[in-house]
Amino acid sequence: MSAGGAFGGNRGARPVPPEKGVFPLDHMHLCDLEKKDYINCLKSTGHKSDECRQFSKKYLECRMERNLMAKQDMSELGFGKEGELQASTDDTGRIDN
Repeated sequence: MSAGGAFGGNRGARPVPPEKGVFPLDHMHLCDLEKKDYINCLKSTGHKSDECRQFSKKYLECRMERNLMAKQDMSELGFGKEGELQASTDDTGRIDN
C-alpha cells in the first residue's frame, strides 16, 4: 500500500479551497432575510431567476458586507450599473448571455 493511505491522499498536505464557487456558510443567519426574499421570488415566478435579480443582488451584497464571500464589483458578478444582467455581443451583434 502506498504511503498516502488507503485512498491515496497525502495527509500532510493542506487543502487549497477553490477561488470561486465555495464560500463560508451563513451559520449566524446574517443574510437570512435576503435569502428568503430571493427564494420567495423564485417560487412566485416559477423559478425564473431573471425576474428575481434584484433579490439575488441584495443577497450577494449582504454576503460581501458580512465577509461571507470576497468583495467584488457587482459587474464582475453579472450585474450592470442598474443591477441588470450584462450581456456580451459577438461580431454578428447577437447577445450572448
